[in-house]
Amino acid sequence: MTERIGFIGLGIMGKPMAKHLLAAGYPLTVRDLFPSPVDELVEAGAARGESAAGVAAVSDVVITMLPDTPDVEAALFGEGGVAEGVTRGSLVIDMSSIAPVPTRRFAERLAAQGATMLDAPVSGGEKGAIEAALSIMVGGPDDAFERALPIFQKMGKNIVHVGPSGAGQVTKACNQLVVASTIEAVAEALVLAAKAGVDPAKVREALLGGFASSRILEVHGQRILDGSFAPGFRVRLHRKDARIIIDTAAELGVPVPGFAPVAEALQRLIDADRGDLDHSALVTLIEDGAGVEARA
Repeated sequence: MTERIGFIGLGIMGKPMAKHLLAAGYPLTVRDLFPSPVDELVEAGAARGESAAGVAAVSDVVITMLPDTPDVEAALFGEGGVAEGVTRGSLVIDMSSIAPVPTRRFAERLAAQGATMLDAPVSGGEKGAIEAALSIMVGGPDDAFERALPIFQKMGKNIVHVGPSGAGQVTKACNQLVVASTIEAVAEALVLAAKAGVDPAKVREALLGGFASSRILEVHGQRILDGSFAPGFRVRLHRKDARIIIDTAAELGVPVPGFAPVAEALQRLIDADRGDLDHSALVTLIEDGAGVEARA
């Protein structure tokens, strides 16, 4: 039997993800605080959910894709939330990037109602969401993962069941640590090249052929060269993830000395009214300090 899916959160990532599920033939009910993405999905064949509880009541599987931990908690357990509409056997999949400890608590609360929760944050940005090429890192029970796998396969390519509840969010924190740190390193390298009078585009081309090559150098390096900072992943969302990284590391007693300055740089971008730019805009702080732009 085809699973009926509810999708809550149709932002930069959520809308294309929901579109893939609709295109795959899943009966889909959608909800968002903003009407335009809902209207777009409804026009394409989805049903409109009037509340999170209403979405859950008509769905076998409910997916949330929301900005932060409090948003997920409100969608699940606030007035008119998912928890009011789930039934025994319902599967809730949170694909947001939120804190691991609350994630485990949310899973326990839903389990008390007979529902199961997976945490399944993603990596790949808007491009990966549009191309159904996301990396999906999943925490939760084995049987729930097997049930959700065909759904994940409509949205992503690299799908890994990492471990029990919360493991997906821990993995996403690790991912965001590496991504932001690597953007910072690429930004510093390209501005250094420009300040030295060497073509940053040629430097990037050379680095892509060696050990310094990475997806970040390829994609975000090109954004930096183009000076194109339209958001694929907003600075303010990565700053939220940075808070999760710092808090989780502190709770576990793990020093992250290389990441701490990057987290501070993300905050400086927000303080400079650049929080809605793509996180590759980290380069603008280096450019400000160097007095030169890393542009092709």
